[in-house]
Amino acid sequence: MEVKIGVQNVAREITIDTTLDADAVEAAVAAAMADGGVLALTDAKGRRVVVPGSTLAYVDISTSVTGTVGFRS
Repeated sequence: MEVKIGVQNVAREITIDTTLDADAVEAAVAAAMADGGVLALTDAKGRRVVVPGSTLAYVDISTSVTGTVGFRS
């Protein structure tokens, strides 16, 4: 699942391909924004992205992964 994260005052968005489902990502975003914590997501290759919840501008959750080339494991 592809997740795009917009951060306030940053021109470039963060794109991550995670193995979580849409409900789990939404729950993580809601928890980060509710208590002022951090949004921590891990992608399919093990890379971890941590964003402060107070700086989130938007989170786009897409069920399809587009533009991939090559073999996927």
